[in-house]
Amino acid sequence: MSVNLHDTAYELEKAIRESDEYIALKEAYDAVNADPSAKAMFDNFRNIQMELQQKQMTGQEITQEEVEQAQKSVALVQQHDQIAKLMEAEQRMSMAITELNKIIMKPLEDLYGAAQ
Repeated sequence: MSVNLHDTAYELEKAIRESDEYIALKEAYDAVNADPSAKAMFDNFRNIQMELQQKQMTGQEITQEEVEQAQKSVALVQQHDQIAKLMEAEQRMSMAITELNKIIMKPLEDLYGAAQ
């Protein structure tokens, strides 16, 4: 019996959208976006994150000033209740995706053996 992997992937997508983790993430994201000050603060935080990740990926040095700015931004957004809830929901969703990835990769791991 042959399995269509694309059909299975679309079923998984649907299951993810219906999961408690995704629903909580969407609700938290919508709450942040509905509050102009929270949205501005969160967007600023995301921009700082992306800039630093981009620098890391291109091998550019991250200055102490940029590190301090990022730390201040993290501290600020963690104090905002709605953004803190969003970040917690993002973490739970990320953990679920990591677990799914481990399950999906298991056949290849079994085939080639676990990396040693």
